[in-house]
Amino acid sequence: MTRTPRWSASDVTDQTGRTFVVTGANAGIGLATTKVLVDRGARVVMACRNQEKAEAARATLPVGTRDLASVRRLDLSDLDSVDEFVAGATGRVDVLINNAGVMNLPLSRTAQGHEMQFGVNALGHHALTHGLLPRLTDRVVWLGSLAHLRGRLDTDDLSMDLRGYRPMRAYADSKLACIMLAYEWQRRFERDGRGIRSMAAHPGYTATELIRQSGRPVADRFFELGNSIPWAGLTPEMGALSVLFAATVPDLPGGSFVGPDRLGGLRGHPKIARSSRGSRDPEVASALWERCTEMAAFR
Repeated sequence: MTRTPRWSASDVTDQTGRTFVVTGANAGIGLATTKVLVDRGARVVMACRNQEKAEAARATLPVGTRDLASVRRLDLSDLDSVDEFVAGATGRVDVLINNAGVMNLPLSRTAQGHEMQFGVNALGHHALTHGLLPRLTDRVVWLGSLAHLRGRLDTDDLSMDLRGYRPMRAYADSKLACIMLAYEWQRRFERDGRGIRSMAAHPGYTATELIRQSGRPVADRFFELGNSIPWAGLTPEMGALSVLFAATVPDLPGGSFVGPDRLGGLRGHPKIARSSRGSRDPEVASALWERCTEMAAFR
């Protein structure tokens, strides 16, 4: 019996003439995604908070494709920076990949006073999507996580001021919010007849710097040891496959959720997956979308 080959980076079709904006493209999954896209001829805007690190990352791209990538500053923890990025955008954006994220942080606040993990992972990307909407031609891809399975959203307490802050719970909530926003944007695109798609992807368990940001040396060392085990965490190149699948497969339906195909989504090659039941609640998602729009000062 012949097995169907699983989807890999070599299956990414020619992207010549297309423009992608990839947030957090200076490391990890964002950089791995960028490398494949420019290799296939795409123009990529590397939207990053630290321009120096982003330029250093860009310099690691092969000489023959490096000129297809450009760096622009974007600090998702500051909605004014999002506004500046949008104001400076020129030309069309075929695909927006909302990749950047923070994880397991001590309690901290964005420039506008929102809890940092929700503010960066969900709210900042919502504002960016809103701002770039007139330029979008194809799709938006939101980075989710299996952690969303533990998320419980309260649209009246998105910064966890009432419930009490717990770092990993806040991360789970923020990733649940990303997936719900992806679905809600899709519903609104369909109602408006825009012909744009919105979808979500999760990378499985990927060994990146994201997981070591708690500010607690013992916890960070634990995750560092986990990342060092070859079979434990996917490489960023493997983790990026779900993102690339969601961003480039031509006939992928809007509202799809893509993730690895093995070990309950922890490892493997991309396939259409299923997110939690709670993530598919349209009433909560609509309330979340409206609340984020208010918080981002769009009217």
